Formats: sequence, structure tokens, C-alpha cells
Amino acid sequence: MFMLFLCDTNIRLSGAFANRVSFTIMKRFSLPFLWRGLKQTHRTISGTISEQIVRAAILSCKPVTPDMIENVLFQDGHVLVTLAINPEDAPHFESVRQEIEKKLLKLSAVQSAKVILTAQRAASAAPVAQGHVAIKNIAAATPRAFAPDVKNIIAVASGKGGVGKSTVAVNLAIALAQSGLKVGLLDADIYGPSVPTLLGIADQKPVQEEDYLLPLDAHGIKTISMGFLTNADTPLIWRGPMVQSAVQQLLRDVKWGALDVLVLDMPPGTGDAQLTVAQKVPLKGAVIVSTPQDIALIDAVKAVEMFRKVGVPILGLVENMSVFCCPNCGHESNIFGHGGARDKAVQMNVPVLGHIPLVAAIRLQSDQGIPPVIAQPDSETAKIFAAVAGLVRNQLTV
Repeated sequence: MFMLFLCDTNIRLSGAFANRVSFTIMKRFSLPFLWRGLKQTHRTISGTISEQIVRAAILSCKPVTPDMIENVLFQDGHVLVTLAINPEDAPHFESVRQEIEKKLLKLSAVQSAKVILTAQRAASAAPVAQGHVAIKNIAAATPRAFAPDVKNIIAVASGKGGVGKSTVAVNLAIALAQSGLKVGLLDADIYGPSVPTLLGIADQKPVQEEDYLLPLDAHGIKTISMGFLTNADTPLIWRGPMVQSAVQQLLRDVKWGALDVLVLDMPPGTGDAQLTVAQKVPLKGAVIVSTPQDIALIDAVKAVEMFRKVGVPILGLVENMSVFCCPNCGHESNIFGHGGARDKAVQMNVPVLGHIPLVAAIRLQSDQGIPPVIAQPDSETAKIFAAVAGLVRNQLTV
């Protein structure tokens, strides 16, 4: 179930949700509701309410049946209900949804009630069960396009975590902006959103304007991240479809405005979440990040093949942590090997965009929220990122 992004550990889930998670794509659920929910002041209220009472109120509204009630969540008097319906019935169920919310608000101890209509995804090769719909029909019902005023969306991806993908994505985005482009950065690394820290704005929050969230500005680029909307210490234990839907929502419901390039910092790996995002988002190309050693390059090859299978061009390979430079004497050591990324890129017919060295300054500046291309724009590292940005830009329509 692609649920509301409430990551507070005090949320109590219904028994059905605790025992079985049914993944669905929502008929309509916008980020503004998420943002209002996150802005609410949590306080203890008098009185309690049971799930049975809530379900009884829901079932009193015809034609709702017990199997339609996917989940019921409680938090400090706020009730969230999800109903699985056939999208074709959505126009009729809109009035039913409003009726349910009114009845729930009449219950004691309920301060607010929200009912969300969802549609369950069936596998494309499987028959579509009654009351459900194939993903292609759900996508057709989506009212908003992905970042309509953005000329190019590119992905920065890796076959595995821990290779410095987000660091590359941040510095690439800023370097593109420094070349004169209007650039945005979407932190789609839902499980480990590090962009707020890398940009030095982890304590800021986006604001809402009408039905959209406004991205934050940092170092000349616009950015949005789940890290701005959740508690930094709370893990997001989400399965693939939830990640897919979250990324698509951040593209649709954030007011990016006119951009030349939107850099998508992808979740690491090559699983279902990454594959679906690559399929659904209109990507102009992908930048693959790897370290030189064979164990990382094996996964980089998988990432390249994943994008190729869905028709996304590979803009190039960035070898991160290419060589270690001693901060005392300047001696260079090939800790993770040497030449592996170049050789593998030749085999895959993929251009090498650049070799980023492993230097202490990158780590220190990144932890401080001042990317190297900003902290030391004349450094060798910044020049390498600028060169990478130039090679990427040459492959885009700007």
C-alpha cells in the first residue's frame, strides 16, 4: 500500500496492515495532504476509539464492503482510511468518500478524518481481478504530468550503495548550474536521503503553495527530498511500490518551474523500485556511478543493462574514489584498484565521464554541507566535476 508518508514511530497500525501489506497505486493523493499532516501539532486528546467502531462507521456507507477496507491508521485523534476500489467507480465513490469522512468526524475522540481511494495493481501478465485495474489504466488516470516545465530529467544511479552516488549527484547538479543552466535536484534515494545534509539545509522545510510544495534553494539549484519531510532518525521501511509512488509524487506535486535539467538521485540498486522509476519517468539519460574495484563494477554493469532494457540512454560512467591522495605528502594510492571502470566502460561501449579522487576534503566539505564545487571551486576536484557536467550537458537539449 502506498500510504501517507507518516514516519512517526507513535503511529499505531491496524492488525491487517501489520500482518499483510497490500501494495496499491493511489487514484489521487497529493503531497499537500502529506505536508499538512506533517505540520500538525501532535497532542494527547481525551477519549479513545477502537478500530471496530471506525470500521462499523465506514461499512454503514453503502456500497462499501469489508474487503474494500485496506487499512485504518490512528494518530492522536487523526484517522486515515484507505479503500481499494475500481478506478472506474471513482466518480461515484467520491461522494461515498465524503460521506465516510463526515461520519467518522461524528465519532468521539476523532479530530480529523481522511479517506483515500486506491486501486490495486495487478501484474501485467496476470488477469485483472474484479474491482482492480492494471497499472496502465491507473497511469492514464493520473491528472498531472511529470515536471512539465523541465526540459531534461537525468538519473544518477549506482548498482549498489556506498559508492558516493549522492555526492556525485549533488556536485554534478551544482556544476551544471554553474555552467549557466537552471537546475533542480530530486533526492529519490528514499531509504537514505542524504541530499539535505550534503547541501547544508537539513534543518529547513519546504512550504506549500496551493496544491504544490515549493522546492528549497541551495547553492544555485532547487531541491526536494524525503529527508525534508521525515524525521532524520526514523528509517523508512518501504517496499518497492511505495518507493516508486513516492518518487512519482515528488515529480508531479512539487512546483519545479522552468528547469533545463532535473537531476534524479536514484535509490541504489537494480530492483523493482529502480526499474519502475526508470520505466515511468521520462528520462533523457542516466549517469552511472561506481568505484574501481570489481565487486562494485559488477553491479554497475547491472545498472547499465537495466537502463538499456527500458530504453534510457547511458550518458556515461563516473569512477568515484578513483585514487587516494594522501593529504600530507600528496602520494597517490590505488586503494580500490586502477583502470577497472575504464576497461569495463570500453566493454559496455559507455563513455567515461570522469575519475573523482578519494580525498579528505570531499568528505569534510560534504559533512559540513558545503559541496566541493562550492567550497573550493578552483580545486582539482571541482574542475573534474565541471568537466563531467560539461560532458553531460553536451548530450542534452538545453
